[in-house]
This record gives sequence, C-alpha cells and structure tokens, in this order.
Amino acid sequence: MGKIKTKRAFAKRFKLTAKGKVKHARSGRRHNLGPKKSKSRKRRLRKPAYLKKGDALKVLVAFGLR
Repeated sequence: MGKIKTKRAFAKRFKLTAKGKVKHARSGRRHNLGPKKSKSRKRRLRKPAYLKKGDALKVLVAFGLR
C-alpha cells in the first residue's frame, strides 16, 4: 500500500511548526483595510495564530500524520 496523499486544501492553509503546533493566518486581512479597521487591529491580524488541540487533530489527520 502506498503513501496517503495530503489534502492540498489543508496544505495551503496550515503549516506545522517544529513542536507540532498547527499555524494558520488570521482572517480579515484581504480587503476593506481602510478607516474601519484600526492600525492596531491590522497589526494584530498580521501575527500568526495557532489551532487548539481538538481542531489541530483534524488537520493532522488530513495531513496523514494521525
């Protein structure tokens, strides 16, 4: 039996860190970045976010790691 293929949609949206956490980009940074969103809010949105354990497990299954 061959290797299990990675779900490409997950591979484009999530990255695995060295410690095994699942990193993703925050939503709300594509458009409408004008006066409605403050500078501090836009700065916070730049930082990566990490999934909680339960959600991360679903992603790891899609990556073929669990």
